[in-house]
Amino acid sequence: MTTDRPIGLYPGTFDPVTRGHEDLITRALTVVDTLVVGVAADTDKRPLFSIDERVAMLTEVLGSDPRVRIESFDGLTVEFARSCGASIILRGLRAVSDFEFEFQMALMNKHLAPEIEILFMAPDATHSFLSSSLVREVARLGGDVAAFVAPPVAERLAAKFEIETKL
Repeated sequence: MTTDRPIGLYPGTFDPVTRGHEDLITRALTVVDTLVVGVAADTDKRPLFSIDERVAMLTEVLGSDPRVRIESFDGLTVEFARSCGASIILRGLRAVSDFEFEFQMALMNKHLAPEIEILFMAPDATHSFLSSSLVREVARLGGDVAAFVAPPVAERLAAKFEIETKL
């Protein structure tokens, strides 16, 4: 089946992938024909999981949907979007606090790549408070994260923090 719908890029660190990310990915597929989930390797954040672990988690969680490609990338998001053939960059906005940073980034990306549109999506209300950093913190402190992440991700978080507490 061929469509005229575009290719989209959903970039992020996904450290780890949450139910909120899954929700945005699922809903983005109603707008784009193919969605590239771009896992950023070059980030000023200090990820808990390696780039390979983050790609593996996304692959486990998202399964084998042929409309979704999971790829890691370095460098500018707009350059990666161009290399993927993406004409839309998807960004999630959980709260007003996300808006200022995301708006600045969108304006810079439009300056660098005027042919690429930025699409902001709000999460489902049940995920509006959810962030990877919050999930990591709850898991680090021994809390139950089962409602916030898929089972393979919860297992990886538990293993990661169990190892750290034994060191």
